[in-house]
Amino acid sequence: MQSRSVLITGASRGIGRAAAIRFAQDGFNVAMCCRSRTGELEETAALLREQYHVQTLCFTGDAGSYQDMERFCRLAQETFGRIDVLVNNAGISWIGLLTDMTPEDWDSVIRTNLTSVFNTCRLLIPDMVRCKAGHIVNVSSVWGVCGASCEAAYSASKGGINALTQALAKELAPSGIAVNAIACGTIDTDMNACFSPEERAQLEEEIPAGRYGTPEEAAELIFRLAVCSPYLTGQIVRLDGGWI
Repeated sequence: MQSRSVLITGASRGIGRAAAIRFAQDGFNVAMCCRSRTGELEETAALLREQYHVQTLCFTGDAGSYQDMERFCRLAQETFGRIDVLVNNAGISWIGLLTDMTPEDWDSVIRTNLTSVFNTCRLLIPDMVRCKAGHIVNVSSVWGVCGASCEAAYSASKGGINALTQALAKELAPSGIAVNAIACGTIDTDMNACFSPEERAQLEEEIPAGRYGTPEEAAELIFRLAVCSPYLTGQIVRLDGGWI
């Protein structure tokens, strides 16, 4: 029996790294990519091989580049035969007033967060359709549901992911392919390390659960969506401690 395989973008740290570990714990072979943190990615791959005895594939490239993702997806398919689960996790943020953004800033956020999802889906869906099976899990944000002041581009990109998730779910349900997203609140990752201790404490007071979420909690939700019945599709599942 062929081992199951997962492809994860933005896997060198945070939610992506935690997801790679969670899938490996269940015996999945793992294809991982990052844009620049190659050393961290390779350290994670070595950990997965040593502790969970799975195959791994590391790739350094821009998830927002169709050409880079074409090479990555082709390598993953050649290495593992097929990709059963796609986790679109690559993402960046830009904090500030919209009027202070340059067009290049806007393009960078949209390209990394939203265009990257198009790239991998466009490349991997045909094989999933041929197999009549597959799960796609997109990592979104609560700001894609309600928007955040001073994070207009980030909110727009995550709102786009949510809409794309629901549209693709309708397209792919006849082929037995599930497409879902998790809308994260504040997760304790490097992306949110910019807050001062005072800002962090204030934010935690606003969250009914009284704390940040962990990358491992996000990874567990991603994993559960990736192994459940494909009849669960088109959902935007909030993971925010009751915040929004």
